[in-house]
Amino acid sequence: MTLSTSSQQPLALPADLPALDKVLHKPELTPAINQHGLTLVTQQLRLLLAQLRTRVLQQQLTTADVDPAYIIAQLIERLNALTASKLKTVINLTGTVLHTNLGRALLPDCAVEAVTQVLTQPTNLEFDLASGKRGDRDSLIEELICELTGAEAATVVNNNAAAVLLMLNALASQKEVIVSRGELVEIGGSFRIPDIMSSAGSKLVEVGTTNRTHYADYDRAINEHTAMLMKVHCSNYAVVGFTKETDLSELVKLGQQHQVPVTVDLGSGTLVDLAQWGLPHEPTVKEIVDAGVDLVTFSGDKLLGGPQAGFIVGRKSLIEIIKKHPLKRALRVGKLTMAALESVLSLYRSPELLPERLTTLRLLTRPQAEIQQQAERLQSSLQLAVGGDYQVSCAPMHSQIGSGAMPIESLPSFGLVVHYAGSDKAGRQIMQLERWLRNQSQPIIGRIHKNAIYLDCRCLTAQQASLLQETWSATRL
Repeated sequence: MTLSTSSQQPLALPADLPALDKVLHKPELTPAINQHGLTLVTQQLRLLLAQLRTRVLQQQLTTADVDPAYIIAQLIERLNALTASKLKTVINLTGTVLHTNLGRALLPDCAVEAVTQVLTQPTNLEFDLASGKRGDRDSLIEELICELTGAEAATVVNNNAAAVLLMLNALASQKEVIVSRGELVEIGGSFRIPDIMSSAGSKLVEVGTTNRTHYADYDRAINEHTAMLMKVHCSNYAVVGFTKETDLSELVKLGQQHQVPVTVDLGSGTLVDLAQWGLPHEPTVKEIVDAGVDLVTFSGDKLLGGPQAGFIVGRKSLIEIIKKHPLKRALRVGKLTMAALESVLSLYRSPELLPERLTTLRLLTRPQAEIQQQAERLQSSLQLAVGGDYQVSCAPMHSQIGSGAMPIESLPSFGLVVHYAGSDKAGRQIMQLERWLRNQSQPIIGRIHKNAIYLDCRCLTAQQASLLQETWSATRL
């Protein structure tokens, strides 16, 4: 707390501190009590008065600093900070469409409406309306998932890591799972495939090398303890050059020959061929299922464009075992996720309408010219806000799909680049600007590259652009 007046004011004495009840009964505090409740206001006021008393005893405050009106102002500021939501909406100008740290896929309007509806009313989440008996929540979307993927059966849990964990624990606990060394990936947060294997009680058997794994490597590793042949889609990196991986059809034949299930952790969750919209081809779930794989796991909040979820689809007999496992209940999803999933999955029944209805696909296919126009409209207002020490220019740039999808692919985009034009060290000044953007009432998240801030406008909505123009026109760094 800073002094409210100059040091010419007399120093406050402990007796100058107002009593708690006196402050509580001030009419200026009534709106705060109505908003936050008497209990919280009293608690925070007591803490504030205790801190003020300590500073008074240390002769750090004047009489003006312990005036009831000034104390109430400090209290209201404290209450607002305390009760403000820690989960804030941000403006994503990073250029990464599916940004793990920013919540990945944005839900389309239909999913938001579906979630809102089940938030306020009872639902048949686990109630079979036909029989009047307890139902299975998976049944709400299982038929739809199977229709879109060609799988015999399906189940859903809270994310793809959970799907892999459940699959391994249910089918390969205390048994061996064969995986190529080149597919022992680490995903965000230092979460690694070997760690999931260990947590599931499975024994990892590595075959091949980092860049080359042959059919014979799998064949030699199979024995009476083998529970599964597993392939992991390397969705967050790529090995190029002198490489070799066993074709999936060969691996399926090998699994059938030894009666060992073949599973694929696909990760990204693509349900349609993205190449039809000019995007790079990514293996679809249906392609993997049609190849004869026994089980496929994938995410709901990546290229699928839905809420956080993990799917396991494939052979019905294996899905039934998985659904009966105790971990399934611990990892199941709630009614909000189910409502959003059903709504998003339903969009895939009309694939020709996906670019306009599915938010993720709309952002991925947004024309560069449209993004450029948006950046150019914002350039002058940002220049005004940052002042003459910085130079703001419009420039072409490349967006990323993100979140473990197409790691080496990029999308032509456009945005603003801010360089420091002053005489001080550029790096320090750019960091200061980045903090300023990040600390706005609605945080603005860009990326720093070579002592410049890049603000990619691919994910910027029209409403957000208007807000930025208004904010930058009225504020100064």
